[in-house]
Amino acid sequence: MQTGRGNYKIFLGMAAGVGKTYRMLQEARAEAEAGRDVVIGYLEPHDRPETIALSRGLELVPRRRVPYGDAVVPEMDLPGVLRRAPELCLIDELAHTNPPNLEHEKRYEDIEDVLAGGSDVFSTVNVQHLESLNDQVADLTGVRVRETFPDSVLASADEVVLIDLTPQALIQRLREGKVYPQERVETALNNFFRIENLAALREVALRQVAESVEAKRIVRATPQAVGERLLALATPEPSSQRLIRRAWRSAQRLGAELDVLYVGPDGEDLRALRKLTSVLGAHFIIENGDSVAEVVERVSRQRGTTYVLLGRPHDSSGLLGRLREPLVLQVMRRLPGVDVRVVADRSERRTEEEGS
Repeated sequence: MQTGRGNYKIFLGMAAGVGKTYRMLQEARAEAEAGRDVVIGYLEPHDRPETIALSRGLELVPRRRVPYGDAVVPEMDLPGVLRRAPELCLIDELAHTNPPNLEHEKRYEDIEDVLAGGSDVFSTVNVQHLESLNDQVADLTGVRVRETFPDSVLASADEVVLIDLTPQALIQRLREGKVYPQERVETALNNFFRIENLAALREVALRQVAESVEAKRIVRATPQAVGERLLALATPEPSSQRLIRRAWRSAQRLGAELDVLYVGPDGEDLRALRKLTSVLGAHFIIENGDSVAEVVERVSRQRGTTYVLLGRPHDSSGLLGRLREPLVLQVMRRLPGVDVRVVADRSERRTEEEGS
């Protein structure tokens, strides 16, 4: 019978094929040989012979067959894992989205149940699945990752193990057929697995782990310190999601809370902003007012804001637009003791460079 919350270890990589699952299995086998009760809750070996061989001999909770559209898909049996209640459970690919009508929408939520049941968990994920990095990864690689998970999941881990591999070594593994079947290799090399993409993702992964360690060190060293507080001014436009992610990254580096402010009536067009803010763990605030700058000032003073982030303003047309004081200057004038930053849309810069 397990008591208390389990310990959470995440194996983090820059891309598929670096060896996250293999390393997880190596450590799990060492735990089993030391006498611990180890069970595989979910494993995705991607038909890699070395990974499959390493998993042999470890107990596996059989997957359940779940209807999904016209198909039936194999998924982790969360109730079965909870009934088995092992000392250590291996659960691969934490960013995975479950089919509808299961206990949770995402696998990281399943993992939370297993941890709450008292089992330790080993899991794996690639850095590009972090929600706050979604825009940055799209800018770097040209690929928009659809399955994401909150930064708070990584922050909650008791240990994060970075599985580091040079881009050249990963490309060699790909060419040798150790990542994908040979018929998929050339397509992968010409798209996501270009060396410049992998180099950028490796840098992002290294920086992410360094920032996570530093953030935990700062929290331990200065638990009573008065922190910064950021406020991001959002609009219903899709570009605001980029602003919110950039603001969240800044808040994480500063060890600060993030408020997301929308000025205007509530409505269905705010659903995406609400969801993103919730996933990141920020605070969504809706306020009405004739003057956006006035509302920003009032909310900032109420919330103790030390840093305001605004999106790039749209070009004003007409004489009235040219004569009106820009919002950023209004906010700076109303909040002289608060840092104000205009966040550029890097995707626009990339489009301009490609068109030149």
